Amino acid sequence: MKQVQTVLGPVPVEQLGVTLMHEHLVIGWPGWVFDPLVRFDRMRVTSLLVERLRELKALGVSTFVDPCPIELGRNPELAAEVAEATGMNIICATGLFTNRLGIPVYFRQRTVDEIAEIFTRELSYGIGSSGIRAGLIKCATGLNEITRHEEKCLRAAGRAHRATGAPILTHTESATMGNEQLDILASEGVDFKRVIIGHSCDTANLEYHLGLLDRGAFLGFDRFGLERTFPDRLRIASLAGLLSIGYARQIVLSHDHVGYFLGRSMFRTPESRQGLAKWSYTHLFKEVLPKLRTIGVSETQIQTMLVENPQRFFGGLR
Repeated sequence: MKQVQTVLGPVPVEQLGVTLMHEHLVIGWPGWVFDPLVRFDRMRVTSLLVERLRELKALGVSTFVDPCPIELGRNPELAAEVAEATGMNIICATGLFTNRLGIPVYFRQRTVDEIAEIFTRELSYGIGSSGIRAGLIKCATGLNEITRHEEKCLRAAGRAHRATGAPILTHTESATMGNEQLDILASEGVDFKRVIIGHSCDTANLEYHLGLLDRGAFLGFDRFGLERTFPDRLRIASLAGLLSIGYARQIVLSHDHVGYFLGRSMFRTPESRQGLAKWSYTHLFKEVLPKLRTIGVSETQIQTMLVENPQRFFGGLR
């Protein structure tokens, strides 16, 4: 029986249930820990996250995938506390972010194999002294290019995948470089049925979508509600088109929502909150799925994207 590693231990993939494939409990941009005006109130943040994930549980969600990379405030112990309190399966990641917003200097000085060794250890033995093992690998590229450090991390992800069998979920900027990510991963021997090209819904370019799908990867339609980057109506139109021609088995859904930003809030003014009014963990269930049903998307297709595809991704099945 295939299993997936959660922050509370392995569970059979058949028990994942309704799964949000790309969400975040907390995010902290590198350097937030050095701000003397910031204090992390762990009890308050934990309580907030527990409340929000209980709301998700009430909507039928069983699994929450948090692909926070190493340097963006990843907190596996916090995730375990929230999982224990809510009964939610929470899956955390190893991996690094983009050149522009992550990959600290220490990692830029490491070789591909040294980075792969770190990823592999976190997948096989645990993160730091927590004993909590990552369940997938995160890698990321910036807008319209892949820097040499991002390429190193992609190659390290590929090598850790081959060493452990863990699947890979990527970040893209404005739905660019997905094919180039696959090219690098292919050169490292990665099985594309274990790859999600994330944030593919930040474009309505069906040629781009079909190119990735026809290579065998999953697409992440994983930013619903984040209208700052792309409007939901175009995400829905693109998704409906892909579903109508038979690609339900290669698409996963989510919001890329962040429950709590570590450090000082980035959203202190109305201008900074523009395009975020509907961005939440529950938007998909309260607004997007009803719209999809109205335009003829079937319950079978919805079940495939939310339940069966995450099982295939983590289980290595097709």
